[in-house]
Amino acid sequence: MDGSDSSMRAAAYAGGMARRQRARIVAVYVRPLAPRWPTTAVAVAGYEQASGELAEQLIAEIRAGARRLGFHNWEFRVERGDPYTEICRIADELRADGVYVGSSTQAQRRVVGTALGASSLTLRLVRTGRWPVTVVP
Repeated sequence: MDGSDSSMRAAAYAGGMARRQRARIVAVYVRPLAPRWPTTAVAVAGYEQASGELAEQLIAEIRAGARRLGFHNWEFRVERGDPYTEICRIADELRADGVYVGSSTQAQRRVVGTALGASSLTLRLVRTGRWPVTVVP
C-alpha cells in the first residue's frame, strides 16, 4: 500500500478475497528511504514526517474497512527500504498464497504504447514468479 487509489483498491480486493476464504491478510506499507541527493536536515525531517503520517492514515483506513466488513484476521506492517525487496521478503517469510498490488499510476506508464519498464514495482513482482500476483487497476 502506498496511499494511491489503485493500491487502496488492491487492499480492498485482497481483503474481500481473504474474508471470503477465511484467510489472513497482511497489508504492507514500505516507507521509502530519505532522498539520497544533497538536501537539508529540515527537508529530510519533513520527508520522514510525511511518510509517518501516511502510515498512520493507511492503518486507520485498513482498521475502518476491516471493522465495516467484520474481518479480524489482518495485520498491517510498516517497513523501511525498497518496496520490491521488502514485499518479496515478507511474502517469502509468510509463504504468501498471493500478492495483490495496484497498477502503476505514474503518468509515463499510462501513455499508450509505452511498455512497462523493469523499474515498475508491479512488473518486477510479476516477473519474480514465486507467488501469484494479482494486479488491480
